[in-house]
Amino acid sequence: MRDIKRALISIFNKEGIDELLKILDSHGVEILTTGGTYKYILEKGYKSSLVKVEDLTGYPSILGGRVKTLHPKVFGGILSRRNFKADIKDVVEYDIPAIDLVVVDLYPFEKTVASGASEDDIIEKIDIGGISLIRAAAKNHDDVVIVSEIGQMSSLVEELMVNDCKTTEAYRREMAKNAFAVSSHYDAAINDYFAGRTKNVLRYGENPHQSATFLGNLSEVFTQLHGKELSYNNLVDLDSGIRLINEFTEPAVAIIKHTNACGLAVRDNYKQAWIDALACDPVSAYGGVIFFNGSIDTVELAQEVNKIFFEIILANDYSEEALKILETKKNRIILQKNKYDFGEVSYKTILNGVLEQDTDTFTDREENFTYPTVERPSKEEVADLIFANILVKHTKSNAIVIARGGQLLGSGTGQTSRVDALRQAIEKAKAFGFDLNGAVMASDAFFPFADCVEMALNEGITAVIEPGGSIRDNDSIEFCNKHNMKMVFTGHRHFKH
Repeated sequence: MRDIKRALISIFNKEGIDELLKILDSHGVEILTTGGTYKYILEKGYKSSLVKVEDLTGYPSILGGRVKTLHPKVFGGILSRRNFKADIKDVVEYDIPAIDLVVVDLYPFEKTVASGASEDDIIEKIDIGGISLIRAAAKNHDDVVIVSEIGQMSSLVEELMVNDCKTTEAYRREMAKNAFAVSSHYDAAINDYFAGRTKNVLRYGENPHQSATFLGNLSEVFTQLHGKELSYNNLVDLDSGIRLINEFTEPAVAIIKHTNACGLAVRDNYKQAWIDALACDPVSAYGGVIFFNGSIDTVELAQEVNKIFFEIILANDYSEEALKILETKKNRIILQKNKYDFGEVSYKTILNGVLEQDTDTFTDREENFTYPTVERPSKEEVADLIFANILVKHTKSNAIVIARGGQLLGSGTGQTSRVDALRQAIEKAKAFGFDLNGAVMASDAFFPFADCVEMALNEGITAVIEPGGSIRDNDSIEFCNKHNMKMVFTGHRHFKH
C-alpha cells in the first residue's frame, strides 16, 4: 500500500472531481495545481490544502500557458523512487516534495481536429506538460498512482475509499497500463494529423447495429466526384477491387461483390471489357462495385454501364459527358482513382492484437513457371493461366478460378475444400451459359489429390496452374500426362483469408 499525502491535479475537464476532492480533503492531502483547476478547487472551499505549482517551482506559467509544470521540483517529486538512497539524497538536497497521486487529462486534440479548427488552434492543443506528467507517473507506478482520463475518476475514488486513502500495487500498475494506452493513442492521433490521416465516422459497420470509423486519408487513394457517403462495406470492397485491377495494364474491368470478383475481363477496349465482365455473372453484378483501370471517356461506354444498378464505380478519369450520364442516380458513388501505392506491410486485427505481414505483392509471371507435365501450354493458354492466377490470388480461400480468353468464366470462393470450390466454379460458369472446353483452371494452393484435375478434364479444361509443393503432386501430374492435360507450377501459394 502507498499513502496519498500529496497530489498534483491539473485537468481540462472538471467533471467527476468533487468526490475525489472530498476524500483528499478529509485525509489532509496537499493538492498542487495550476490555472483553471486551482480556481475551480479554490471555489469549492479547499483553500487550506491548496498550493499553486508556481509557488512550488518559483516560476509562473509562461509562454501563454505552454510551460506550467515542466520543472525539476514537479517531475522530481513524481519520479523519485521512495526506496532508492540516491533519490532520497537528491530530493532532500533540492527540497523536492514527493507527489503520490497525479490526476491529469490531455487537451482535446482529436476533437479540435474534428471541429475543423485552424492549424494554429490544433497545434496549441498538442499537450506537452500533461503527456509528460502521465508518462512520468506511469513510469514510477511503484510509488505513484496516475489518473490519465476523467472517466477513470470513479475507480480512483473507490480505491481510496476502500483503502483509507491508500493505493494497492495492483491498482497502480493497472492505472499505469491505462496511462500508457492513453499516451499511445494521443501520440498516434497527432501522428495521423501530420501524416494527413483523419478519423472518418462511417454510417455504420458491417451491419447497421455496429458503429464504425475509418482512420486514414482516402483522398490519397481516390477522389469522390458524386454520391452518398462511403460505408464500411464499401471501403472493404474498394480495397479488394483496387488491389485486383492494379494488376493489369491492358484495358480491364472488374466487378466486385463482397470482396470477390464476380466479373473480370481484359480486352482491347473498355466497352468490350465491360460487356464481357458483366456477362461473367450479371446476377451478382447487381448492386456491385465496378472498377476500370482506365478512363470512361465516351458517352457510348457510360450509357452501357448505366444500364444496370450498381453502387460504386471507380475509374482513372471520366469525360464530362460520361460523368453527366453516370451522375443521373443521386446516391451512386463515383470515384476517380489516384496514383497510390498500398505499401509493403498489411495489418489485420485478430484476438486481442494485430497481425502484421508483408503485403502479397508478388505476381507470378511466365519466367517463374515450371512445367511438370509432358504437354506444355500454348501461348494462348499461358496468357489465360496468368490471368486466372492473378484473379485467384485476389479470391478468398479455398479458391478456384476458371477462365478463357481473358475472361472469368466461374470461380469458387471461400470454400472449406478445394473440390467444393471447383464444383462451385463449374456450376457458376454453366449457369451463365459458358462452355468450358479449352478453358484453364487456377488454384490458390496445391492439389493433394488428383480429384480436381479429373473434374476439370471432365468439363473440357485443358490446362491447370497451381503452386505445387504437395507430397502427392505426382498423383495430379500423372493424371494430366495420361490425359494430355497441361500443368504449370508457380512455386508461390496465394492464400487469402
